[in-house]
Amino acid sequence: MPYIRDSFWCGREFTSIEHMQAEAVTWAQNVAGQRPCRPLGGAAPMAVFGALEAETLLPLPPTPFVLARWSTATVGPDIHIKAGRTLYSVPWKLIGRRVDVRSTATMVQVFLDGELVKTHAALEQGKRTDRSDYPPEKIAFQMKTPIWCRTQASEIGDACREVVDQLLEVNALYRLRAAQGVLGLRKKYGEMRLEAACARAIGAGDPSYRTVKGILIAGTETDPEPETSGDAGAAAFLHGPKRLFASATPPDTADDFRDDQVHGEAEGSI
Repeated sequence: MPYIRDSFWCGREFTSIEHMQAEAVTWAQNVAGQRPCRPLGGAAPMAVFGALEAETLLPLPPTPFVLARWSTATVGPDIHIKAGRTLYSVPWKLIGRRVDVRSTATMVQVFLDGELVKTHAALEQGKRTDRSDYPPEKIAFQMKTPIWCRTQASEIGDACREVVDQLLEVNALYRLRAAQGVLGLRKKYGEMRLEAACARAIGAGDPSYRTVKGILIAGTETDPEPETSGDAGAAAFLHGPKRLFASATPPDTADDFRDDQVHGEAEGSI
């Protein structure tokens, strides 16, 4: 550096960076490269370079060197790590593991024991989540949309489809888990029992996941409905339609009194 300072910089003036760079190349080739160099046994640096070093010199990389910041992080139970002010997801099998994080202006790379395991586009602040990083059962939940639930319910039967439709009729996303729960009962109890349980829940007026599951656990989905006489056991009303819809206040009009009197006379004449 003292040699470059005294031989190249000293006494020179440059009009631009490009002018300075061109003058530096000329000086390196014609002045610094041609001088006898004591560490090289008196040989000129340019001669040594051409004879020994030129063939082994690698070309410059096609892209400029990228500055990166390295850090370490532990994968949390929610499959995310923290790099700077941002949370990034990594594969769920790495939960609890210590990983190395390489952050640049454009991307974030996660390494485990030197092996690249995840790459994200950099985010200044917030959260980036790749759903494929979740366990299979979590991915399955996210993929079971309301449309999927209705399609699966239709394959089971009309009663199951009606239960799912009622569950998803209002606030479909909020009640999606309940609809998925009903369909999940098929795996344990089978489609026939599930369809029968849904039909019984509809008949009971409570087509909910809890009711359907309770019926299946109790094994009552095939029990016969209780027999009724057609009026669901209600007490008979024998006073006629006028009294059925009359006010609770006793009648006080002359017409009502006359009707009762006539009715009593008729009964007395029988």
